[in-house]
Amino acid sequence: MAKDSAYYDRVMRGFEQAAERCRAETDPELAVRHLTKATRDLLGDPDAVATPGALKPGETQFVVSGMFIIAPKRDHMILHADHGFPDSQRHARISTTDSRPGHTVKTGVPAVVPNTDVDPIFRQILATGRVGCSVYVPMIWGNQVIGMFNTAAQARFMYDETDLRMQVLFANLAAATWMARGGQQHIEKLVATLPPWSPPKAT
Repeated sequence: MAKDSAYYDRVMRGFEQAAERCRAETDPELAVRHLTKATRDLLGDPDAVATPGALKPGETQFVVSGMFIIAPKRDHMILHADHGFPDSQRHARISTTDSRPGHTVKTGVPAVVPNTDVDPIFRQILATGRVGCSVYVPMIWGNQVIGMFNTAAQARFMYDETDLRMQVLFANLAAATWMARGGQQHIEKLVATLPPWSPPKAT
């Protein structure tokens, strides 16, 4: 669906406000949380829930966002700056080869999946509900992918290529903010407090 001028005005205004709030933070995760909150609040078609097939019987619309930051050994990623995830998934860890997030950090290519039901490499990560539509954008600093910026909704067809392009702007600022605020040192300290990483056993 084509976006109107009101969409672009809303998103760019939100981008400017989030950038301003980022600059006021000294903690890297608190800084980038303003950006994940903005994409959760601003992107997508709010009328998508009325599209036939967007929600299955019993499903209720929700939107989540967050960043999976790559750990120093680059064998796993850790959830940061999340909105809508349950407390039990605070700093959740997944492999850097795990489904869509892993594909994004491996290839460095952004992707929007309008309907996860038909995506062959999608895996449900959110513990509290089925994601039906999702945007995956690599966070890149220099020539290295440092993480993956994700916004997702239960309603299928919520996001399109325009939303993907807008999220790339947020992800680029997130990467720069993360590095400028000492994000890599932050994640090194965090990893040192966690048990050694090992991928979950297949069931």
